[in-house]
Amino acid sequence: MQTKISILFYIKRTKSTTDGLAPIYMRVTIDGLRVEISTKRYVEDTKWLSQAGKVKLGSEEAKATNSYLDALRAKVYDYQTELIRNGQPVNTDNMRNKLTGREEKRYSLVTVFEDHNSKMKKLLGTEYAAGTLQRYTTTLKHLTDYMKMQFNVSDLDIRSVNHAFITGFEFYLRSERKCGNNVTVKYIKNFSKIIRICIANEWLTKDPFVNFKSKTREVERVYLNEDELQAITTKIFPSGRLDQVRDIFVFSCFTGLAYADLKKLSLNNVVKGIDGEDWIYAFRQKTETQCNIPILPIAKAILDKYKDDPVCNNKGLLLPVLSNQKMNAYLKEIADLAGITKTLTFHTARHTFATTVTLSNGVPIESVSKMLGHKDLKITQHYAKIVDRKVSEDMRILKEKFKTGNINQHGLTSAV
Repeated sequence: MQTKISILFYIKRTKSTTDGLAPIYMRVTIDGLRVEISTKRYVEDTKWLSQAGKVKLGSEEAKATNSYLDALRAKVYDYQTELIRNGQPVNTDNMRNKLTGREEKRYSLVTVFEDHNSKMKKLLGTEYAAGTLQRYTTTLKHLTDYMKMQFNVSDLDIRSVNHAFITGFEFYLRSERKCGNNVTVKYIKNFSKIIRICIANEWLTKDPFVNFKSKTREVERVYLNEDELQAITTKIFPSGRLDQVRDIFVFSCFTGLAYADLKKLSLNNVVKGIDGEDWIYAFRQKTETQCNIPILPIAKAILDKYKDDPVCNNKGLLLPVLSNQKMNAYLKEIADLAGITKTLTFHTARHTFATTVTLSNGVPIESVSKMLGHKDLKITQHYAKIVDRKVSEDMRILKEKFKTGNINQHGLTSAV
């Protein structure tokens, strides 16, 4: 809807000076609301033309005053254009600030976002991972592309972000960028962090996300079953590099460590646990939570295999881990050679530890959650839902109780 603006010049006789000069005021009405400011000009009561809103001509001073009032009128419309161009609402508050020169400092969406990313970049390796920065960088790019397409601007005042802006951005991600639901939700979540920063600094008085809801959908977690894990573990590969990548992947399957945590494992991470055996004590890079993992025999054998590796010794690491891109590329070749049709990534290895290696073998979910470094047991419960063998085993125990008479079947039936 187009903003309606009207401008009126008038004099305030009640504020006349002792010389009989009345101050000239300008009243700007925007959609029915008024803002009044003094023009800092004075005129004799008898020389003011109320209908025209001007000084009666007859002197150079009158001509100069009228020219000044015309310039003020033009300035109001110029400010209107400027507010629209900057994505700010055309209202009495913003117009008053413009006319009086008392504008509040404005913060733009891109400027705040870039400042956030710049600070994050300086904390890489200590507070944030490179992948996290990349996700925020991508979110900002999608935002700027959306603003260009939707509003034909490269930036907007942060106060212009409202519910419609957010839902529009969400629709853009799903339609134009073809992002899936969970990816879209993650981008929106990154964006909402920037808004929270603005609210915390009082650059925004209202939270535009207050009535916005989005929810991730549970996705199927790919993991290896016992036969597939056995196939990849015992497979003899023609290349030493494939053999090395396989070993590191299997090590992840038996420890549950993510790629980022595997890559920085050193001798300092191997300690004697409460049982006197070797454990891995490490902090997860993603969640900054500690995970204490007993080293199973196959994982211990892999560590022994690479204890004299020159690359590991030079860098003080336990395993010769390649870049994530190279590792995943080799894993595709390994899967083909081992006859595995599933897509192998280090996420697959971590999921395999949670399901096939631990939960399926009766390890309590609380212990699995602690080893995985999860902050919330609900996260680990997603793995428990897909372990059919665990369900089968639990039901087998129940059937045995019925057979041995530990549960009165007749009483149970009659109660039903």
